[in-house]
Amino acid sequence: MKGRKSKTESKKSDSKLSVKTRPTKSSKGKAAVDPNKPKRPVSAFFVFMEEFREQFKEKNPNNKSVSVVGKAGGAKWKSMSDAEKAPHVSKADKRKKDYEKNMDAYNKKLARGTNLSEDENEGSDKSRSEATDEEDKGSEGSGEVEDSD
Repeated sequence: MKGRKSKTESKKSDSKLSVKTRPTKSSKGKAAVDPNKPKRPVSAFFVFMEEFREQFKEKNPNNKSVSVVGKAGGAKWKSMSDAEKAPHVSKADKRKKDYEKNMDAYNKKLARGTNLSEDENEGSDKSRSEATDEEDKGSEGSGEVEDSD
């Protein structure tokens, strides 16, 4: 019986081959993201980086590395004074105010939408089509009975 594995040895090897999966972050009960929700505004540094990327690409057209651009932008941002950063900070503040306005409008719209659906459900157990069918039958004076499926 040389070369044969015992039953316990084969079970051990099978367990090694099995893949254990862990639940991902999204499957832990996170709520779905609303695609209509406004995106958060970028910081002053990212406003700066939008312009810096264009300038860097013009000066270094052969550079294909994103990390090099990011490192150069970070080094430049750190070396800038507060006065040099001020235009980027003001743009970021403007974007933040726009975001807050959009979020207020979004939240109002969301609140209105939930209130409307609750009001509709309180009225009746019948669907709208059933309610209108009964009104139509009552207004007809012919006495004919409609065949419903």
